[in-house]
Amino acid sequence: MKKLFMLACCFAAFNTALAADQIAARKEVFEQYKKTMSAMGQMVKGDTPFSQADFAKLAAHLDELAQQPWQYFGPGSDKGKTDARPEIWSQPAEFQSAIGKHKHAAQSLKQAATVARNIDDVKPAFIAIQQTCKSCHQQFRND
Repeated sequence: MKKLFMLACCFAAFNTALAADQIAARKEVFEQYKKTMSAMGQMVKGDTPFSQADFAKLAAHLDELAQQPWQYFGPGSDKGKTDARPEIWSQPAEFQSAIGKHKHAAQSLKQAATVARNIDDVKPAFIAIQQTCKSCHQQFRND
């Protein structure tokens, strides 16, 4: 009986640690998102000069990031220090749909950035990806 209890305690501790690792991992990816979006946003707003090469590099990085955080929303990672709403786990089809829209927007931004001649060529795609972020946050994040 003691062994079973100890095994259950170890399993619970392992799951808690795993969930904390998932939360930390997705927060790290989203911090990179924020920095990348901010750098592109400064160009879009005209706060920094537009550089097609720099913008394309940032857009490619964002497209890579768009593939990463979703794997860190595993079972149990709704507990702990997180802004994720329970709807992520209770409405998985809707969450997956939002992820798909975001990935598509990231790919579109990357494509627009590779052929952009000026900032106006990337603004619509940048605004579109901002909208996917906002939409997902409204439904799935406690801001």
